[in-house]
Amino acid sequence: MITTPKALRLHIGIFGRRNVGKSSVLNALVRQQVSIVSEVAGTTTDPVEKTMEFKPIGPVVFIDTAGIDDAGALGKLRIAKTRQVVDRTELALVVTNSWTDYEKELTTLFIRQKISCIVVANKSDLGGTLAVEKEALANGCEFIANVSAKNLTGFDKLREIIILATPREFIEQTPPLEGLVRAGDTIVLVTPIDLEAPKGRLILPQVQVLRDVLDHEACAVVVKENALAQALANLKKNPALVITDSQAFEKVFKIVSPDIPVTSFSIVYARFKGDLAELVKGAKAIDHLADNDRVLIAEACSHHPVEDDIGRVKIPKWLLNYTKRRLDIKVVAGRDYPEDLSSYKLVIHCGGCVFNRRELLARIEKAKQAGVPITNYGVAIAFLHRQLDRALWPFERFLRD
Repeated sequence: MITTPKALRLHIGIFGRRNVGKSSVLNALVRQQVSIVSEVAGTTTDPVEKTMEFKPIGPVVFIDTAGIDDAGALGKLRIAKTRQVVDRTELALVVTNSWTDYEKELTTLFIRQKISCIVVANKSDLGGTLAVEKEALANGCEFIANVSAKNLTGFDKLREIIILATPREFIEQTPPLEGLVRAGDTIVLVTPIDLEAPKGRLILPQVQVLRDVLDHEACAVVVKENALAQALANLKKNPALVITDSQAFEKVFKIVSPDIPVTSFSIVYARFKGDLAELVKGAKAIDHLADNDRVLIAEACSHHPVEDDIGRVKIPKWLLNYTKRRLDIKVVAGRDYPEDLSSYKLVIHCGGCVFNRRELLARIEKAKQAGVPITNYGVAIAFLHRQLDRALWPFERFLRD
């Protein structure tokens, strides 16, 4: 569990005003001094994360945030960081010692975004929890009283409520290849080893897809693109599916027989982490781009750019060659995702392997709300190589449904 990627952990955000005891609650929950605790309001600045095993849920990450009522120019920046955490929060703890407009704003936001919410009445040794309970329940949240981070009371009950409030979709996560692979199938995974491949290991989507092939009791054949033809020739019968890195689409499509389904790791992730139908619709908007239109390319990870980088070099080149337009292309990385997308005509997002599903869906929703088409790397690359229909063949029935 220690090595479980954050993207596969339940994200539990801890929110509230300054000095209500958020950091103390985190420390008491995990039984460690994770966050600095002080009587000075605003001690927590950037979000503080703690990964751990939380039985029986499994691997989780707790995220302690700055006070939502922070003040001054720096306070506004801290609040912005706190609001970013909302996008990846699957279960929210609102810590408070009284009910104000800030608590109402937070609980309303979580309920509106369908995020499970627990109001934690901390500092119960000081009294005054009845009003908090009334408002919390009225706003559709779970509530727990008699919590005191100072006296370490109420935390066994809080842990029980966290377990009960964990979203079912997290407990019952659909694996990446659900419905695509059956026991006994042979699946060929094409994994180029280029400058972007991490030294000594595979990238996360390749590892997770390989594991899922094995979990389905299927057989995985893992090859580089230059060994694909020989690998297929060595098989006694055609593989049930070929999954490739999107950058090798052109070469793979020429090698693999048209009667063999082919897709990419990124398109698998488009369904696993996002909304495949919406991302396919977004790719088709490429045909409507005009001169001087702005296109945003968004990467979830913030790796050091390399020569021939997929997001900064290859996709812009393919996009310009396909559209024959003068486009204004901007690249952002990590969590530097614009709040206002209205000036863009298209967003092309990476597969989001380092994000949890909620954060990627939040970005898709922001684009939809702004009326901006959004797609992902794999879907866009297949479209730009005029092979989208073939790359979506394994998903036909899911898209139809």
